Amino acid sequence: MDQATTLIWVSLFGLGLFHGINPAMGWLFAVGLGLQEQRASAVISAFGPIALGHAAAIALAAFVVALLGQTLPSDILLILSGVILLLFSGWRLLVRFRHPRTRFRASAWELTSWSFLMATAHGAGLMVAPFLAAMTPTGAMEHSGHVHHHSPALTDSFGTALLAVGVHTAGMFLAMAVAALVVYWIVGLEVLRRAWVNTDVIWITVLMLTGMIALVWGVWDVMRV
Repeated sequence: MDQATTLIWVSLFGLGLFHGINPAMGWLFAVGLGLQEQRASAVISAFGPIALGHAAAIALAAFVVALLGQTLPSDILLILSGVILLLFSGWRLLVRFRHPRTRFRASAWELTSWSFLMATAHGAGLMVAPFLAAMTPTGAMEHSGHVHHHSPALTDSFGTALLAVGVHTAGMFLAMAVAALVVYWIVGLEVLRRAWVNTDVIWITVLMLTGMIALVWGVWDVMRV
């Protein structure tokens, strides 16, 4: 594994940590359920459905990238994902949308659905698209001075996408579990009033930066060919 690929995997895990620490992605919901039912097991039992919904949102984007990688070279995928990220982050800045809602006493299925919609609405799946595009095993073979792109096997692309979803979700699950249990057992919800950080603003900034990097990276690759 080369240095760039290692960096991409570390970034996917790091993005998972960031998603997990974001209260809007579910840990605050888990703490609320625990406080309502007065038992830690209610907090812990919420982790699985929340992580499953988040993973489904990431998988949807990952498999779309894998399918597009069958026909598009990775540089075009990078440009495409960069443009989509920039448009989405611009829309997030301009439009204040209402978060998906569910009942506070949510079943596992309702919690999974809510987590899927939240992750999708926040562009969590879109964020991993440039990383997957960069890893899409599109090859470039030179013959008689010409460069030809060949499509990777679909199973290889889906395997990479599935692994990326697993790595990202592991980071998300870890951060979510730590944040929820520390707040429930040790510091309490009062800490949110004293030390609230607007993670939405940070998230939109990260979306824009990633979009710009993907766009520049893709254009640079096209110009080198």
